[in-house]
Amino acid sequence: MSLPDPIIQVLLHFRPVFTRPTWDRALVLVVGTLLARGRRTVTAALKQMGLHDEADFTLFHQVLNRASWSCLLMSRLLLQLLVNTFVAAGGTVEIVIDETLERRWGRKIAKRGHYRDNLQSSKGQSVSASGLRWVVIMLVVQVPWTRREWALPFFSVLCTTPKVSEQLGKPHKTVGEIAQQMVMVVRRWLPDMPITLVGDTAYSILELGLCCSLHQVTLIAPLRWDASLYAPAPPRKAGTMGRPRVKGDALPKLSIVLEEPSTEWQSVKVGWYDGSEQCLEVASGTGVWYRIGLPVLPVRWVLTRDPQGNREPRAYFCTDQTLSAVEVVSQFIKRWTIEVTFEESRAHLGVETQRQWSDLAIERSTPCLLGLYSLVALLGAALHPEGDIPVQRTAWYHKTEATFSDVLAEVRRQLWGNFTYHTSPQNPDVCLVPRSHVDRLAYAVCY
Repeated sequence: MSLPDPIIQVLLHFRPVFTRPTWDRALVLVVGTLLARGRRTVTAALKQMGLHDEADFTLFHQVLNRASWSCLLMSRLLLQLLVNTFVAAGGTVEIVIDETLERRWGRKIAKRGHYRDNLQSSKGQSVSASGLRWVVIMLVVQVPWTRREWALPFFSVLCTTPKVSEQLGKPHKTVGEIAQQMVMVVRRWLPDMPITLVGDTAYSILELGLCCSLHQVTLIAPLRWDASLYAPAPPRKAGTMGRPRVKGDALPKLSIVLEEPSTEWQSVKVGWYDGSEQCLEVASGTGVWYRIGLPVLPVRWVLTRDPQGNREPRAYFCTDQTLSAVEVVSQFIKRWTIEVTFEESRAHLGVETQRQWSDLAIERSTPCLLGLYSLVALLGAALHPEGDIPVQRTAWYHKTEATFSDVLAEVRRQLWGNFTYHTSPQNPDVCLVPRSHVDRLAYAVCY
């Protein structure tokens, strides 16, 4: 298998994870999966690589369900490569965290549960779906071929329902507890870099905030309107008996601050999800978040409201009190890039179409498919460091910046050898395409 040098240089970063035989087969699966369309199964990758007559096809299945390699080590290498490629020296590592539901059925899937399907549910109706729930952390970066930021997955963990955990005989871990463990792992991988973590309401947890504060990670998330915020503890007076105070007087609830006429609001402009600028009014302050039995967490709280009244007021908190209100809101808006990544992964990389049934293969296949999203970005940066990726335009869609589909198309073109075939001596317009390439192209087009 002949690949362009820029692609080989990127893939070789993951070579130490595998043994030689497993690496050769894993390389075939990666290239075949990138070229495939529709379902991303092992057999689809083999067919795309022209190996539909391979007698030892089960050896390729064993890469996922039996071979000895570490998915955690793969995540670490991927993160380090992403940081070295897209994060400037001395810059802050901005990561976002969220859950996604992989809709799957099958009695043999031991960790399958029933969860609320956010795509099909609404405020008035809740729809549940069978599947696997993944907690995913992504690195938010500015790629050279577009002005919009991308969220690149590098670490995924499977979580289960309390009922499934009981059936498996394992202690149940909540999403917040899994997030704490993931934060500690990422900090161990990047011990000296500043890290900012952004999550939604599911990560507005005091324990997670304390964990992030302990490991020098800045957490930004929505805050409950009735959160228990207090002033810092006053200085202890000499001769005072008893244990020292951990908090001061209670601060007004944020719902009261929002309606209070004396609240000072500041008009600001922030970059919005679609790349535009929006006018908001913000109010901010500091305090400590406290719950009985836990240490206090110093936070900066931020309230936002729309002067036009078109958007609902929002409340946020940040464990770094030195950040301004505008910085907190701007950082939280980056969280929405993770939703784009989930949608693109389903549309272009076949997430939810794999058909593995063993526990080990399931816990490897989905993180690998999500990781392919980041791999495509790395390959695009290696092939076009200046960001000059060809953009597909049509008469009805005047696109000016490359999207994920454009980057994936360019990677696929390079994997096909950029279609640089010899021409016929008699007719320069006729290309001499090998029969094996014709068969593979025909399969890609017809099946």
